[in-house]
Amino acid sequence: MNSTKRVIFSGRVQGVGFRYTAKQLALGFDLVGSVRNQKDGTVELKVMGEENEVNDFITEIVDESELAGLIKEHRIWDIDPLTDCRGFTITS
Repeated sequence: MNSTKRVIFSGRVQGVGFRYTAKQLALGFDLVGSVRNQKDGTVELKVMGEENEVNDFITEIVDESELAGLIKEHRIWDIDPLTDCRGFTITS
């Protein structure tokens, strides 16, 4: 079953390579999406794929990656499927 999530990360998540690292981690999963900095200092992730792939990707970012120590909080929402999305990109 496909799953589409929006995740907002807060903490020390801008200016530390968060987006680049998230993109590199995404290469290990079968999913599409994007990551971008928000004006309020948070980072927004939108991701779509098989439910287990999406959940494993988010878990890797939050619990297992070098980013884990930078994240103070993350919030997850189910969102509508992403359209016209190919691969995983860093957007502005």
